[in-house]
Amino acid sequence: MTGRRADDLIRFTCKAMNCLIILFLLTPIAVTTLMAFDARDYLGPLPPPALSLRWFSAFFSDSYFLNGLITSVKLACLSVTISLFAGVATAYAVDRARFRGKEALVSFFLSPLVVPPVVTGFALLLFLSKIGVIDGFARLLCGHIIITVPYTIRATLASISGIDKSYTEAALILGANERHAFWDITLPLARTGIVSGAIFAFAVSMDDVAVSIMLTDAKTYTLPIALISSMRANFNLSIAAASVMLMAMTILLIVLLEKLVGLNRAIGQGTFR
Repeated sequence: MTGRRADDLIRFTCKAMNCLIILFLLTPIAVTTLMAFDARDYLGPLPPPALSLRWFSAFFSDSYFLNGLITSVKLACLSVTISLFAGVATAYAVDRARFRGKEALVSFFLSPLVVPPVVTGFALLLFLSKIGVIDGFARLLCGHIIITVPYTIRATLASISGIDKSYTEAALILGANERHAFWDITLPLARTGIVSGAIFAFAVSMDDVAVSIMLTDAKTYTLPIALISSMRANFNLSIAAASVMLMAMTILLIVLLEKLVGLNRAIGQGTFR
């Protein structure tokens, strides 16, 4: 009887902790959302007396924010495209190769995931300045490629490693060459990993601050950098509206990932099948 009570107490404690953690995570999101729809001209106590879309309109009327948004979308699309080509090619080559030190090479490709982003951004700034690259967009593109390539490599490698090699061997036996076997067999079967890597890479590129803040200039900046600068100079609730839109974009990407791949396959499993 005592043991059962102890189990019930532990179960209740775990549920209470889960509720507290969820509340801790959701409270800032809820507060930001309420602020974004606040109809007042100033930041006042919550809840707001009236709701309005004025701060969303103010965001799209601000050329400073719009320039940052356009730059972020361009960077995300270009960096994801380049990262996909590099990630798929690298993952395929690593999976097919057999040599000593293969795991070390994979770890090297994935190292941007564990190196502090500030260190990556600062080191890249010094390197690009040394070789004479001063264009802000080019520097940002280099930085975003570095931080997105590991996602495409890891997701694609996990997907390709889960493909039965007998499929490719059967295609080769039936007369296909290596190129046809890759395009007709390997690539379609690895699409779950490729799509997952692209979605994660896009989200990381749109949300990056630590690397981008080192590589931006006065004319070329991303939306997160614009939001941080605005918070320091002239705080207004259009920043909250932008935050809500970024959260909506993240939710949309999660829904897209669930529809196209499935979150359990993209996150919960180490190998795509």
